[in-house]
Amino acid sequence: MLIDEIKQALADLAVIEKIEITRELPAPVPTEGEADDAKAATVTETETVEQPALHTTEYTSKGFHLSVTISPDDVVSAAKQLLKQEFFLEAVTGVDWLKENQMEVVYDYNHWNENCRVVVRTFLNRETPELPTISEVYSGANWHERETHDFFGIKFLGHPDLSPFLLPEDADYHPLLKDFKA
Repeated sequence: MLIDEIKQALADLAVIEKIEITRELPAPVPTEGEADDAKAATVTETETVEQPALHTTEYTSKGFHLSVTISPDDVVSAAKQLLKQEFFLEAVTGVDWLKENQMEVVYDYNHWNENCRVVVRTFLNRETPELPTISEVYSGANWHERETHDFFGIKFLGHPDLSPFLLPEDADYHPLLKDFKA
């Protein structure tokens, strides 16, 4: 199955995320003399678990089948894996996480023959939003990356031409940054 193949191909690239798991444990057996309400008490345990940031999702609720978060240094490797599996690039966009002082770059891929949509995410420091271009893997990324640079100021290192694409030629601003003021 395609989703399993691409999940396996991207698993090594996924960053490790920490999640908290809370579970209920059986209540301890009351000792002699404890009140009866001690029997009803539940015990919960919270554990922090590390796992790859690779999640299969329900397409009807999320609009994609697989989401993977990777390091900025791995965007080219991920693009190569997806091209090898005959995915095409739908879009590249940014998200400004002002409070977290981060920028997110989101790549949407879709498969030519099967209904399989994959979202690849990576996070950058907002002060130095730079990552490698994937335009040498997917030539169509050229315009998407230029647009993302225009609106968010994200620099795609190695890109052949990050001159303004949709903004005026002399634009020195990025209007989709949350702290942008016109």
